[in-house]
Amino acid sequence: MPTGYFSCFLQTLVITNEKLITIICGIGEVNLRCVNHSLSDAALRFLERMAEELGLPIKKVEEHWKYDPFAAVKDADGNIYGRGSQDMKCVTIQYIEAIRRLKTAGKRFSRTIHLTFVPDEEVGGHKGMETFVKLPEFHKLNIGFALDEGLANPTNAYTVFYGERNPWWITVHCPGSPGHGSRFVENTAAEKLRRVINSFLEFREKEKHRLNTSECFTLGDVTTVNMTMVKGGVAYNVVPAEMDVSFDLRIPPTDNLQEFEEKIKAWCKEAGEDVTYDFAQKHMDQNFTCTEESDPWWHAFSSTCKAINMTVKKEIFPAATDSRFIREEGLPAIGFSPMNLTPILLHDHNEYLNEQVFLRGIQVYERLLPALASVPPLSGEE
Repeated sequence: MPTGYFSCFLQTLVITNEKLITIICGIGEVNLRCVNHSLSDAALRFLERMAEELGLPIKKVEEHWKYDPFAAVKDADGNIYGRGSQDMKCVTIQYIEAIRRLKTAGKRFSRTIHLTFVPDEEVGGHKGMETFVKLPEFHKLNIGFALDEGLANPTNAYTVFYGERNPWWITVHCPGSPGHGSRFVENTAAEKLRRVINSFLEFREKEKHRLNTSECFTLGDVTTVNMTMVKGGVAYNVVPAEMDVSFDLRIPPTDNLQEFEEKIKAWCKEAGEDVTYDFAQKHMDQNFTCTEESDPWWHAFSSTCKAINMTVKKEIFPAATDSRFIREEGLPAIGFSPMNLTPILLHDHNEYLNEQVFLRGIQVYERLLPALASVPPLSGEE
C-alpha cells in the first residue's frame, strides 16, 4: 500500500452548473470509473433534469456574448470563448489530459492520484464536498494533500491560494409597526432596515479603503460586504410589518470571527427593538496550508514551479471553494489554476481562455502531479 495519498479536487462546470461524481483511483496507477458511460442524449437529459430540480438552469444570454457561450468558439487570437472555460472545464480537462500523458509514458508513483468530481460547489458545497469529507469513503482514500481550483492572473505570474475567506450569508429581520401609507407611523421596519444597511455599508467603505494599503495588498486580506437582497411590503399604501435585508460577507481567516459576530449583534441592537439575524451560510475556517519551504508538500509544489520558470504569487482566496472543507479536516490544500496572462472572467459574459495558456497548463500538471505524487512518506502517515 502507498504510504499516503495525493488528491486533486476539481470542479467541472457542465451545462447545468452541476457536477458529475467520479473517482479516478488505483494503487500506483490510474483507473477510470465513470458514473455514466454514455455521453449520448440520455446524459444530457439527466443533466437537464437535475438542473431543473435544483433550480440551477444556465440561461444562454447570447446578447451579452460575442459567440454562443456553449459553442466553444476560438477566435483569430486563439481565445476559446465558453461558459466554464475558466471555471472549471479548463482544469478538469488539464488534469485528465496530463494523467493520460503520464499513463501513456508508463509513469508510476509511490502515491495514488485521485480525481474527485463532486456536486453543489457553486451553491455552498453542503451536499457535496462538505458531506463527502465526513464519509468513510473519503477517509479510506488516505489523503495526504489536495489541489483545488484557483483563479486566472492577468499578469505573467500564477496565483496560488493557501487559505480562503469565510463566506457568511446573513439575513437581518427588521420587524416594525404596520399602518397606512398616508401616516407617519412610528417604529417602522423601514427605519430599522435603514440603520442596519448603514452599519453594514459604512463598514464596507472602511474595508474598501484598507485595500491596497501597506497592511492589505489583495482582496483576500480584507472583508468584503455586499447587500444582495431586500424583501418587504405588500402594497404601495401599506407600511410593512417586517422587512429583511441580506448580505454576502467574505471574512479573512486572519480575523477574529467571534468578535466579528459580536459587531453584527451590536449593529442589530442599535437598529432598534427585536431586530434579529440568521445565517444561510456561516463558515468558521481559520486553517492555512503551510507555504514554508521546509514543508515537503509546498517544497514539491514550489520547486517544480521554479524549475519550469513559473512566477508564483501566494494569496488568500477571496471567495470560497471546496478546499476549505479539506483544510477543516486538517489536510493541506492548495488552490491553483494555471492561467496567467488572463483576465479574471469566471461567471462573466465572454468568459474565455487562450489556447496557448490552456495547453501550457497541461504541461504544468505533467510536472506538478509527478512531483506531488512522489513526496516521500511523512511522519504520522499510514
